[in-house]
Amino acid sequence: MNLQDTPTLKNALALSAEKYRDRPAVCFVGEDPMTYGEFKKLVDDISLLLHSRSITKGDKVAILSENMPNWGAAYLAITCMGAIAIPILTEFHEGAVHHILRHSESKAIFVSERLQHKVDEYESDNLHTVITLNDFSLSTNEGLRQTFKEGMVHARKSFEQVKEQVKERISKELEKYTDKGKEYVRPSTEIAVDDVAAILYTSGTTGSSKGVILTHRNIVFNAIASANIVDVNTEDRLVSVLPLAHTFECTLGMVLPLIHGASIHYLRKPPTPKTLLPAMAMVKPTMLLIVPLIIEKIFKNRVQPKLKGSGIMRSVMKFGAARKKLYSVAGKKLMEAFGGQLRCMPIGGAFLAPEVEEFLVDSGLPYTVGYGMTETSPLCTGEPARSTRFRSVGRLLKGMEIKIDNPDPETGEGEILVKGPNVMQGYYKAPKVTEEVFTEDGFLRTGDLGYIDKDGYIFLRGRLKNVIIGPSGENIYPEEVESIIGECDYVLESIVYRADGKLVARVHLDYVKFDEELGTGKMIESKARDAVHKHLDSIKKTVNGRVSSFAKISKVIEQSEPFEKTPTQKIKRYLYIDMEENQKR
Repeated sequence: MNLQDTPTLKNALALSAEKYRDRPAVCFVGEDPMTYGEFKKLVDDISLLLHSRSITKGDKVAILSENMPNWGAAYLAITCMGAIAIPILTEFHEGAVHHILRHSESKAIFVSERLQHKVDEYESDNLHTVITLNDFSLSTNEGLRQTFKEGMVHARKSFEQVKEQVKERISKELEKYTDKGKEYVRPSTEIAVDDVAAILYTSGTTGSSKGVILTHRNIVFNAIASANIVDVNTEDRLVSVLPLAHTFECTLGMVLPLIHGASIHYLRKPPTPKTLLPAMAMVKPTMLLIVPLIIEKIFKNRVQPKLKGSGIMRSVMKFGAARKKLYSVAGKKLMEAFGGQLRCMPIGGAFLAPEVEEFLVDSGLPYTVGYGMTETSPLCTGEPARSTRFRSVGRLLKGMEIKIDNPDPETGEGEILVKGPNVMQGYYKAPKVTEEVFTEDGFLRTGDLGYIDKDGYIFLRGRLKNVIIGPSGENIYPEEVESIIGECDYVLESIVYRADGKLVARVHLDYVKFDEELGTGKMIESKARDAVHKHLDSIKKTVNGRVSSFAKISKVIEQSEPFEKTPTQKIKRYLYIDMEENQKR
């Protein structure tokens, strides 16, 4: 399969089912897998079920569920029959879910039992079918709703039993469809590569959620092009930890491995150290897609405490050679914890802290940092683990174009513009916003600032909208200052912004760790508060000692509660900047 012959998702699945028919495709960790042949049969049967519910080409069908093998089956069933998938992030609150269903005009939805409550109160003339994803029962039919409740008693039994229940329920639905006097014919819908496959609603870091229109070409091209960075084969095993409703996991964690005959293993419970580590030991994954937040938590909670636990260790860590040796030892232990066979760990979705990447380099873990966005299906850049360059997000995918808009004459920095077969068609029902985000010659404005070095490696500096102009016109990148703050003891998260013409940092501390190590839990309230304020002052001094004069922060504000985030775990900066503005009025 090559970039010149990008197939539809339907053709890609058919090719995989034929080529890897008896190989394992998807399963829950530790349970019997479905083969590619069985998976394709399930996808076809679900398409028939949708057809029996009057879903046709171009209709929208939503998916609201935690990760499971049936998620991918439903997604491919929708897209392979020419309908349009509307994946919804599970973290969206009920009101946002209802907005997406209404805005997309979804006629049906696959929803997991755990998230059923988010659609129970939804009312619309468009939505006429609600299918429970765990076993494909129809929640709209009282008889089947009862059957579903009974079926949940067996939900934790082997995947083979659940699969048989699914087949039986689908067969019953098709029989009912035939009984209505309609002659049932297996639909054979012609699908073109430029037909819409999915509309993904972004998580809204600026307070608004937009529907990104992606075609079959966008998604499959991106999966094929990404294989030059992530060399997937039939022996590969993935443990899925990121939400499938996010395009990073959907394209690179599902479509890409299914094209190349790999097997994907899903967790029955949310990914926490308690559930993830036993799963890693059992599956021994060769590939693991993660976001910076995951590796940063591992670094701060498992690596740093052991290396900075004593004064001697802290002194040793100041020497590069010694630190590298210690990181190498820690890396080997982490590799063992990940199952010992990891050969590729793509990281994407947010800014990776320099200190954490320094650990990854010295640890020997096979990481690679990619860059992209929902609007590019998602990957734009990346690099095989062996040629990753520190602080770079790699080089451009083959088949794409890139340019820097209005580059700074001295640094070469400017807004990154991209163009290629993976770039979205636009935003659903938002022609004006779509027009604004594209240049006259068809390049997508990413909103990210960066530069390209002489070897073609791309380096990011931050979001264009976040850049703060210094007193003499200097560019201050909040993300870079935040990464330094993040290296300070007890800091979980931070944001940097301008208030009253000065730079301010808002910091959320790890209060549990702070209490444990400094004993503030046993102090009277006033002394405990003094300890916190003293630490905030030390953060300010540390940071200002490492940044340019124009990027020094004037004060550090305590953020006592965790920052409010988008479903993809990005801080909603606008809330805190707006809050500061409102307090001044």
